Amino acid sequence: MLGIIGAMEIEVATLIDAMEISKKETKAGMTFCCGKIEGKDVVVVKSGVGKVNAAMCTQILIDDFDVDAVFNTGVAGSLNNDIDICDVVVSTKAQQHDMDVTALGYDRGIIPDMEKSVFEADSKLIDLAKKSAKDAGLEINVFEGKVLSGDQFIGTEEAKNFLKKEFAGDCVEMEGAAIAHTASLNGVPFIVIRTISDKADGGAEMDYPTFEKKAAKNSISLMKQIIKNY
Repeated sequence: MLGIIGAMEIEVATLIDAMEISKKETKAGMTFCCGKIEGKDVVVVKSGVGKVNAAMCTQILIDDFDVDAVFNTGVAGSLNNDIDICDVVVSTKAQQHDMDVTALGYDRGIIPDMEKSVFEADSKLIDLAKKSAKDAGLEINVFEGKVLSGDQFIGTEEAKNFLKKEFAGDCVEMEGAAIAHTASLNGVPFIVIRTISDKADGGAEMDYPTFEKKAAKNSISLMKQIIKNY
């Protein structure tokens, strides 16, 4: 069983429409749609926005649906000037950029009393995503990169430059690192796949609503191909 999480309706609705749904279960206010896509057993869920929702959703997928792997699909802002709007970032690793215990002597982004604060995606899932991007025939560029997550929309040049300098991130959003964190603690393979909706700079507030639907459509097309190839 594959677990697929999107934060917003636009990020999962088309996948759910493509499913042969066998059952729906609502837990913690989230509707988990179970069934088949491309003949594969999947459960697709809208987590809601933010790290707490994403972490709760991931734990439910693992505990109650016994998923073999967790996929996070959706949109993000680019932190890398080479990665343009509608391009895709396949996570190599993920980190929470708003974890800040610097007052106690920790580096920014480090989670106290944990062995790791940067969570590495599964190498087989990375290869699968890259192959599927080629097979899907999408006219976009696909990058491997570091995903940053925090409970804030990044929309200024100052914030973007800080995240690039401090964390060497390639894209930024609000859920992926929480999903990565939860999956890693449970020993479940994960990957975050994000299509760029904006450049996370001063134009983000205008770019995001303009390109959100196109970016989400590319994410869904890629996710369908990943499921087919899994």
